[in-house]
Parts: sequence; structure tokens; C-alpha cells
Amino acid sequence: MKTGIFLLLLGFVMGTGFAGELPTSLTADEIVRKANHMTLYQGQDSKGQIDMEIVDKQGRIRKRNFNILRLDNGPQDEDQKYFVFFQSPADVRKMVFLVHKHSASEKDDDRWMYLPSLDLVKRIASGDKRTSFVGSDFLYEDISGRSPDEDEHELVETTDEYYVIKNMPKNPSKVEFEYYTAYIDRKTFLPIRIDYFKKEDRLYRVIETVKTEEIQAKENDSIVTYPTVTMSIAKDLETMSKTRMMFSDVRYNIGLSDKIFTERYLRRPPRDAMR
Repeated sequence: MKTGIFLLLLGFVMGTGFAGELPTSLTADEIVRKANHMTLYQGQDSKGQIDMEIVDKQGRIRKRNFNILRLDNGPQDEDQKYFVFFQSPADVRKMVFLVHKHSASEKDDDRWMYLPSLDLVKRIASGDKRTSFVGSDFLYEDISGRSPDEDEHELVETTDEYYVIKNMPKNPSKVEFEYYTAYIDRKTFLPIRIDYFKKEDRLYRVIETVKTEEIQAKENDSIVTYPTVTMSIAKDLETMSKTRMMFSDVRYNIGLSDKIFTERYLRRPPRDAMR
């Protein structure tokens, strides 16, 4: 699944419209595709503000505040663009993270970072996508997502509340995990918990959805409701650190311009990104 924060990104990009009556005979691949859609592709575009708290083993807290914009390139769960603008603290203020995400699993996403302290635009290598996002317990891949085509999927359990899916990487050399298990809400198809395992079934990382809200938006001249994750937590069980992301001022279908998501706006972000 494309687990992004908003898994960047896990976040406000999660959710739209309810699933209706509960399906009774979906395959694992169909469940994952639906969850991927609900997690990342609701509305044509979206915007939200994120407050991030990073808590280390000693209980010390570091904070990040940023805005995130998302634009879909088409209606069929295909390519997307993300623009992340950091507002605080001072050491990351005006830093920008830009992603051009490609739906084809064989094509790497394009990622850029603007570092204001150096006035430098840095291209982020595709191999960095499973490294920490700005020092947090979320990874770059959590922000822009992971393609369903990168994993084999197995439905291991169906409970009253969840589909439990085991996901095994097709190319294990590119990831640090052996497999991950996703608990997907049967009504909304939102991933509620994702457990990452290393060899010998050793659980080492967890991402949890803590809070969801129903966000209203206009779509095709009608008012629709998007079930949206507004609080999520990533835990590193090896370092004993955790990161909480809280989403506010979430809006969908606001008519974002494609030109925002270009290199020329990394140094001079538009108002849509800053306010």
C-alpha cells in the first residue's frame, strides 16, 4: 500500500466517502487497492497543516510545523505531486520538500529538498525513501507512499472490524523489513495500524491511526464527506522513540495550480503553501 505521511505523509490525504455495504468476497489485492485509494487519492487535491512532535527515549520533545499540498495528475490513482512547506522551528523554517510521485512501480519518484540555510536545492536519491523524514519516526516513503505493486499481499484474517493483510516485498534487498501487516477498517478502508517486522517475526516499527474525522468538501457540484486521519503515531521499537502527527485545517478540492509543484517555487513558495 502507498502508506504515507500524509502516510505524509500518512495524514490528511487519507480518506473520502464511505465504502457503503461491507463487501463479502474481496481478494487481498482488491482490499489493498481500495485502501491505497482511500489513503492517498481522495479528491483532486488537498491541503492541511501538520503539527509534529518527536519524542525520544528520554522523553525529550522536538516539534515541527508544516503545511502540505497534494495534487493528483489524473482520476485513476496515478501520478501525484506533493509540496511540503515548513513553518517552524527556526532551524527548518522555509524548508521545502517536493515530490513527484509515479504510480508505476518500476519508475522511481522524483524528490527535491530546498535548504534555506544554504540556499540550496537538493535532489533526494530514490534510495533515501526509507530513511527518516526530517529526523522523525516517519520515513520519506510514508509521506509519498509505497506502490501496491512492490509487495505480495495475503489476506490472513477477517474480523468484525478489520481486514488483516500481510505484505511481503517483491525485492527484499531494497527494504529493511521482512514483511508488514496492515489492519484495514472494513467500513472506510482506512489503514488503522501497520506493523513492520524483521527476521524471525521481530516487530520493530508501528504506525497507528489515533483519530479520524469526517471532512466535508465539494465534488462535482455536490457536498461529499471524506473520512480523514487527523492524528497518527509512528513508533520505533528499537530506539524507543515515537512521532505524533496532528492534522488541522484540512481541505479538499480547492483548485490548486499545477505550477506550484515545480522547482521554481522551492525558493519562493506561493501563498497557498504558506498560509
